[in-house]
Parts: sequence; structure tokens; C-alpha cells
Amino acid sequence: MRLSSFLAVFRPALPLILGLSLGCSLSLLMVSWTQGDTEDGCSDELVNGGLLQGSHVGEHQGANGGDGNEDFQPRIVPYHKDPSKPHKKVLRTRYIHTELGIRERLLVGILSSRTTLNTMGVAVNRTVAHRFHRTFFFTGLRSTKIPHGMMVVAHGDDRPVWLMYETIRHLHQHHGNEYDWFYLAQDDTYTQAERVMDLVGHLSAGQDLYMGRAEEFIGGEERARYCHGGYGYLLSRSLLARLQPHLDSCRNDILSVRPDEWLGRCIVDYLGLSCLEKHQEMTYRYFELQKNADPEREDSSQFKNAFTVHPISEPTLMYRLHKRYSQIELDWTYAQIQQLQVQISNLSELTPEGKTGATWPIGVNPPFRPKTRFEVINWEYFTEDHIYSCADSSPKCELRGADRADVNSILETAVERLNERYQPQLRFRKQRLLNGYRRFDPTRGMEYMLDLALEAFTQKGHSQVIAKRVGLLRPLSAIEIIPMPYVTEATRVQVILPVTARDQDFVGNFLDTYVMNALDTRDNALLTFLFVYDPFDAQRVSQTDVFAGVKAMIGEVEKRYSDVKIPWISVKTEVPSQVKLMDIISKKHPVDTLFFLASVWTEVNADFLNRCRMNAISNWQVFFPIHFQEYSPALVYRDQQPSAASSFSSEALRDGRFDRHVFEEACFYNADYMAARTKMAADILDNDEMLESMDVYEIFVRYSGLHVFRAVEPALVQKYVRRVCNPRFSEDIYHRCVLSNLEGLASRSHLAMALFEQEQANST
Repeated sequence: MRLSSFLAVFRPALPLILGLSLGCSLSLLMVSWTQGDTEDGCSDELVNGGLLQGSHVGEHQGANGGDGNEDFQPRIVPYHKDPSKPHKKVLRTRYIHTELGIRERLLVGILSSRTTLNTMGVAVNRTVAHRFHRTFFFTGLRSTKIPHGMMVVAHGDDRPVWLMYETIRHLHQHHGNEYDWFYLAQDDTYTQAERVMDLVGHLSAGQDLYMGRAEEFIGGEERARYCHGGYGYLLSRSLLARLQPHLDSCRNDILSVRPDEWLGRCIVDYLGLSCLEKHQEMTYRYFELQKNADPEREDSSQFKNAFTVHPISEPTLMYRLHKRYSQIELDWTYAQIQQLQVQISNLSELTPEGKTGATWPIGVNPPFRPKTRFEVINWEYFTEDHIYSCADSSPKCELRGADRADVNSILETAVERLNERYQPQLRFRKQRLLNGYRRFDPTRGMEYMLDLALEAFTQKGHSQVIAKRVGLLRPLSAIEIIPMPYVTEATRVQVILPVTARDQDFVGNFLDTYVMNALDTRDNALLTFLFVYDPFDAQRVSQTDVFAGVKAMIGEVEKRYSDVKIPWISVKTEVPSQVKLMDIISKKHPVDTLFFLASVWTEVNADFLNRCRMNAISNWQVFFPIHFQEYSPALVYRDQQPSAASSFSSEALRDGRFDRHVFEEACFYNADYMAARTKMAADILDNDEMLESMDVYEIFVRYSGLHVFRAVEPALVQKYVRRVCNPRFSEDIYHRCVLSNLEGLASRSHLAMALFEQEQANST
């Protein structure tokens, strides 16, 4: 009786007890079986399973079971700092991708010839070359006229095998450490760039891979294959590195008339690798285009999914193929968008808000919801001819340029979409725009509200004029991340400070800040003064030097820091144009010098110098920071005492504004300035008046193809000062100087309070 009661109590727990007992027993059995030679077994499994690849695997297999895992054991290297040795500053590389060993994904090489470079080569360059990070065209003999915008490498010999040998050697020597994958194709091959990029994005870069369309060698007796050059092929960086020592032997020992077959034989004989069409579940897809085939009629799945198409007989066929594949990609993209919109609409029914929670258009961010009245986005009113919100604060201005094109485009789109929605019952024709409103929502794009007067036609031919309101959205869908070289903080900055006789009173504060933030911290920066004399002061410089006080301050700094030299350059000119001054400075410094063009009101600090180094990229980008200008203390604080907070505190940017009218500060490389100045020389022909009417910013915008990066810079804070505007400069520069002085007085609220207090004082 007691036993049955006991079993009744524990009967629900019996399966749990039995499961635990069985699990413990099996665990003990497994431990006893695997207590043997564990390390050797694991290493054998790793090697046989292909998890350890590269040279270490080859060493392990070559040693016949030797200790191949020795290099894979982590080792802790202790750090011992010798107190007797002085601290040495670490010199970093200029670009961070060099420091971290980061490489680009794919480099493309197109094998061409002198006769086809200007025809088929140009067609390849115009259709797909711009979609790759970098594309080189390799030829034997250089053509008499090289097409514009193409990177051409001529090897000096038109023999096909020699061209292939020199191309492989060139890729390894000059780009072997910069790219993970190398794609080679002929100029009669059409390549789907996005698909090839997607393919290499799914392949592991740390392995030897030779991938393309596999072809049998002449004779066809062996199982090894080579990759057909007409359909392109991929070579991994590790394979290229292993192949490099054997290139000379391949050139001397292997005889072949086909360059792709010669390369395949070299890889097979010396590396033991064959061409693959499928690897890691990724397939290299290709399509052979028949003679007189029409790309518009090709509709097979093999054609639509192909990475490459070959052979292309003429450039026009290349362009037709590009148009066909672009349409295929566009149709696929639209189908994907519609499918996603349907899924979002279906899932919205399961949310607490239901279908009303799905915003229009489906898949686009909802409109921005302001939390305070200061965050409300204003609507701009416009008609077909005028807009009532102008850049110069005018109440009304004429629609021109991009604004007019934008309004015309949105009106055409509105009528087109209405016809698509209501046809065949109704057909609309625009008569005029009654009212138009637009606003830019940074979370979704440009929104429009249009009141249209439309003439509606029925199927029977009747017509009537109606008014209809429509809403449209131009979404921010074309956002792309521009690849930028990421620069480290190792570059030396050459600070250039132009000083005129009017500005010398502010030099003392500049020098104090520079000494504290650059010299005391041992920042990698140098300072050069540029003393600008007018003709009258230049004649009296032997008797009375207007810059004697500034030169004395420089001498005191050099005495305090014995290893620091602050040079100066004297210039005589009536109009101290930025371009004239930079022409003098540029000739006295190497081409790789990084300039920071400063003003006497600039407060140099380490944060900004680092951003100057990272935002100014040689042969890529120049940087024009927008400094923060403090308001006039007499108007902002009036009877109150200003806060003694540092210029770099969290409250430093409270009473002021970012001065977008000033372009005096700039960061750029000397080589970039010299290149832009050379292009400018043909236009001005030593015209001094034109030099006086331009600044450095305008030169880079007009005469260089670089990115001109103009952005606010919180680390550049300037005290209030009323600048003296030189009427000898151009009208635009003079107007910007006047606006900077006017807008830099105080904010509207501060000016209103000052006027209010003045009126109260006058009334009493």
C-alpha cells in the first residue's frame, strides 16, 4: 500500500528522472571514448575537413602528420617599458586602411589592343567600368590617341601571351596588397558589374581560387580545366601571390597561342589548381551570344542570370546589351518593391494600429512629427512661375534653374499618375496649377501638395474642368555611400597665417592659443607668417617696420622653445588676394604639404587639426570649415557679465552662429592647389583683376574635380570682431564680408531686446 502511494506521488516525475539518468550515462560513456589522443584527432579532422587552409595546411600535409598546429596556438607577448629610454612617438601611416590592412574588394583588368582600344575598349568603359572601384585597360603597344577618362597600361608588345604575362606581373607588383580579388576579361566581353561584385562579396578572400567558364585544354586528355578568357575569370590575391614566383618559368616553358590557356596551364602545372565554375554554392554564370542575335529578344533564364556575355562583335551591340540588362534589373527592382509593399501592408493588419498604421507611401518613413513649435517644417508656396520663399529672404522670386525643373517634373508626374489610375474611364489634361506647396522632410524626402485645374475627358468624349488636390513624395531613395579614404592623424599640418597692418593687434591672442594647443602638446604642426605690406609701408620698412612688434613676439616664442622655428615671408601688394598669397606660399613648400589657411582670429586646437588631417585628402577632397562666430558681447550681455566658460565648453556655442559667409579657413594639399591653379592659368592669362576677384574656395569649385567639403566646425570658435571689408575685392567677396558683419552682431531676439530697451529709455 505504501509502495503504491509512493509511486503515485512520483509518477509524474519519472520521465524526468529517467531522462537525467540516461543523459548522465551517455555523457560518461562519451568521455571515456574520447579520452584518447584528442589533440591529434582534432587536428586531423580540421585538416581533412578543410577548415585550416593556406600555407599552414600545406605544411601540415607535407610533414605527414607532424605538429602543424604550432603556429595556431595563441601566444601572449608581454610588454616591458624601459624607464631609462625616452618615450618615442609612434609614427602612423597616412591612411587608416594601410594601418589596419584593409583592402578593396575587386580590381578589374580589361585586355585590349591598339586597334580595339578606341572602339570596344571605350564601349566597355562607358557601360560598366564606372560601376567598379577601379578598372585598368591593358594593351601591348600604346595607341596614338588615348581615350579620355580611361586608365591604360601599355606593355610594349602585342603578342597575346606576353600581354597576359605582363598583366599578371603588373597586377601583383602594383596592386597585390590593395585588392582581394582580380577580375580579367577581354574587351569583347559584356560584364554585369553588380553581379560580379555580389559574387566576390560571397566568396572567402583567404583562399586560392581560379573561377570562370571551365574549358578543356587542347587534346582534352586530362581532367584539369582552364578558364575561358572571353567570359572573364576571377583570381584571388593569395593565388596571385603564389603564382608570381613561377611566371618566368611559365613564360619560358609553356607554349600556347591562347593567353587564357597559357595562364590556365601555368596555374595547373605549378599550383595544382583547376578552373572552377561553382564554389561555396556560388555559380559563375555566363551566356554565349550567337551570331546576329538580338538582345531585345533574348528571354531565357540563362541570359537573364548571366554575369558575362561573349562574344560582342561591335560597340553598338555592347550598348544594346547594356540597355537590355539595365531594363531587366529595373523590372526586377520594381517587382521586389511591389512584393515588399504587399508584405508590409499585410503585416500592418497585425499591428495595434491596424491598417491605418501603414503610412503612405508604403515602405517609406512616416512624416516627421515635431515635438515643439520650433521643430515645425515650413511649407513653401509656389506657382508655375514664382516661389514665395527665396534664398535672399525676398518674399517672392522667379522660378529658375533646378527649382523650375523640379516643379515642371512634379506637375507632369501628377497628371501621368492620375491618368494611370483612372483610365480608361477618365483622361486628364492639365490646364493650370492653382496652388502648390512643398517642404523637405529630412526623414523621407520632398513632399508636395498640388491643387490642379484639370480638364477631364470621358470615354464618350464629354469634358469638364475640375479642381483636384494631389499629394506626391520624392523619396530619399537614391542615397549612396561615397567610398572615402580614411586618413589618420599622422600628417604634418602647415599653418599659414596672412597678416596685414590692420590685423596685427590680434596676432598676440593667436600666438598664445597656438603655443598652448600646438607647441606645448607637441602637435605635428608648423606655423608660417605671411606679412602683407602695402606699397607705402614697404618703402619705409628700413626706417619703421609696421610688423616689428609681431616679429618680436615670434622671437620670444622661439627663445622659449629652442627647437621651434617660425619663419615669415614678406609680400608687397595693394590687394591681399587669397590667390596671390597662396601662389607665393605654394612655390616655397613641397607638393605633399598639407596647408591650413588660417586667419588672425582663428583659435587653433588639436581637435580641429585632426579633423583638418582627416577631411583633407590628397587628390580627393579639400576642406573648408564653417567656424562658429560669437555675437557682440555689448548686445548679447549688455549690463550682464559674460560667462567665463572656456571656448571649448558645452556652452561655448550658445551665443553665436556658424558664419557661412566666410571662406578664409581652408585645409588642402599643395599638389591639389597647384593642379587647380594650372587649369586656371589658361583662363586668366596673368589677369590681376581676375585674381583679385576670386578666392581659394572658388578656384577649387571651378577648376578642380575634387570633393569640396564645406561643413560646420564646432572646434573653430572665434571671438566677435568687426572685420574691415576691402572694396578692392570683387563684389561678391565684399558683399559676403558685409553680410558677415551684419549677421554677426547678435540674434534677432537680442537685437529686439536692445531696440526695446532703447525705446523705453528714449520714452522716459
